[in-house]
Amino acid sequence: MKINMGAADRAVRLLLVAVIALLYFTGNISGIAAIILGVLAVVFAFTSFTGFCPLYYPFKVSSIRRNK
Repeated sequence: MKINMGAADRAVRLLLVAVIALLYFTGNISGIAAIILGVLAVVFAFTSFTGFCPLYYPFKVSSIRRNK
């Protein structure tokens, strides 16, 4: 796995994970919405910590800034 996510991309995903967790633990989301958003949060957390997004790979997308 080659890193294809920049720092800003990773930070936004971690922020979304925090928001989803906050909504869940305060009881604002429940049921199917909580399950779907929970799975999404786990995926976002995993991709943020590894720096690799599997959906970027087939399209050869990278959010890493490259100095020229």
